[in-house]
This record gives sequence, C-alpha cells and structure tokens, in this order.
Amino acid sequence: MSTRRRVPARQHAVARRRRRRRLAALCIVGICAIGAILAAPLFRKAIDEFTLPLQYSSIIRSQAAAKHLDPALIAAVIYAETKFDARTSPTGAEGLMQIEPGTADFLARRSGATNFHVSDLGTPAVNIAYGSYYLRYLLDEYGGNLDLALAAYNGGETNVDAWLAKARAHGQGFDVDEIPFPETRAYVQRVLQVEQEYRSTYPRQLGYG
Repeated sequence: MSTRRRVPARQHAVARRRRRRRLAALCIVGICAIGAILAAPLFRKAIDEFTLPLQYSSIIRSQAAAKHLDPALIAAVIYAETKFDARTSPTGAEGLMQIEPGTADFLARRSGATNFHVSDLGTPAVNIAYGSYYLRYLLDEYGGNLDLALAAYNGGETNVDAWLAKARAHGQGFDVDEIPFPETRAYVQRVLQVEQEYRSTYPRQLGYG
C-alpha cells in the first residue's frame, strides 16, 4: 500500500494559478524589453530634438554650400540665437538668426538685393540666407578667424575692432578668453561647442553622411 500523500485538488489549482502568473509576468517583462529596444531610436530622436533641435536642414545645407560654410555652424548659430524658435528681440533683431534691421539693410545693399523688406526676415529661408551671408562676410573680414567672426556676430564689429586695436597697440594677440563682454565670450564658446554637437548628432540631415 502506497504511503504517498495525496495533494488536494485545491492546492493543485493554487499552484497552476501561480505558474500562470509567473508566466504572464515573464511575458510582460519580455514585451517591455522588446518595446524598449524598438523604441530606443525614437526615444533618442525625441531627446535630440528636445535638447538639440534642428529644423530647415535642407535650407541650411543649401546656404552652407552657397556661402562655403559648415552646415553645423549655421545650425549652431541658430541654436545660440533662438533654438529654432523664431522671434523678434527687444532690440528689433528678427527671426531664427536674430538679424538686426540695420544689418539686414547693409547686407541687402552689399549683396545687390533690390526687393528686400525687413519683414522678409520672418521667412525662415530669407533669414537663414541673410544670416549665412553675414557669417561669410564676417569670416572674410577677420581673415577666416571664426572666434572673431562669432564675437562680431554677437557683439558687433565696432567692438571687436576696438578690442583688436587695443591688443595690437600693446603688442598682444587676442583670443576668446580675452573678450571683455561676458555674454559675447559665452556666446562664442557656446556656438563652438554646439557646432561639434550638431555635426555628430545630425550627420545625415546636415549632409555629412
């Protein structure tokens, strides 16, 4: 006669329910893991666009090619100026690249534009074209020195020329760390940093890949 104890049916039912719950839990974990893997690129893209936004990439590439500029530089200036959220500043600077009306008039005359109106700066394509033209002009004015060009974009040519003249009068050079305006100094450093980030984050969109 067998001495093995019989397990009540109720205990069998409880054990089956536990196994089903464990199996369901494992399935949920598996589904979540697969979802995380599939969603990772989308999540990363959303984070990139939130922290380092990019719009109008085709316009940026076109203007970069036309003005012989790094596309990431144009994107970085837009980021530093407005983070791609176009607006009018308290001083009247307009659009994505925050171009002053007086500067825009100067650029329009210099480039031979005949039908330019300040209100046109609200159009992204026009604003990026004028901002890129201004960057090219400043780079040419300062012998290709990007630090000085960016300092002039933010702080004005008159100030940069005065800083250079003072340094030269003392037989000294001049670099970013010597910019007297904290805002302009931080601006130059920020653009240079973000330029590298745009190049590595959006290689395909900016035409590197």
